[in-house]
Amino acid sequence: MPDAIRKIDYYYVTVRDKPGEVARVLAALRGAGINLLGVSVFPHGARKSQVDLIPEESGSFAQAAKSAGLKPSKKKSGFLIQGEDRPGAVADLAGKMAQAKINITSVQAFCAGAGRYGGLLWVKAKDMQRASKALGLA
Repeated sequence: MPDAIRKIDYYYVTVRDKPGEVARVLAALRGAGINLLGVSVFPHGARKSQVDLIPEESGSFAQAAKSAGLKPSKKKSGFLIQGEDRPGAVADLAGKMAQAKINITSVQAFCAGAGRYGGLLWVKAKDMQRASKALGLA
């Protein structure tokens, strides 16, 4: 099966780096009926964490987040990648970026089980259009 690649929107919120903060954010979004395609959390300065949130439906996310008392960043963009798990799947995508002379800001990919993988690929905003073309989306 060929890879499926699609452009996604994402937002981040900054929370205190303490037990329960990520659970609070995710519970608030669940309560608002927001389905997330992905979540990434990592340290962000002294005693803070950044929570990247990739909603399935961007329009309803912003309002739900604000209603839940969250302060989401401005909308950012990236790519959701999915496909058949095989050696070099992500290397192929990285090669396409290299050929187009586009620097990858971040990539995270994982085996999803049942012979599948999924991941997220980010490039700088100024490179999104060219990256879309390099990945066969434009």
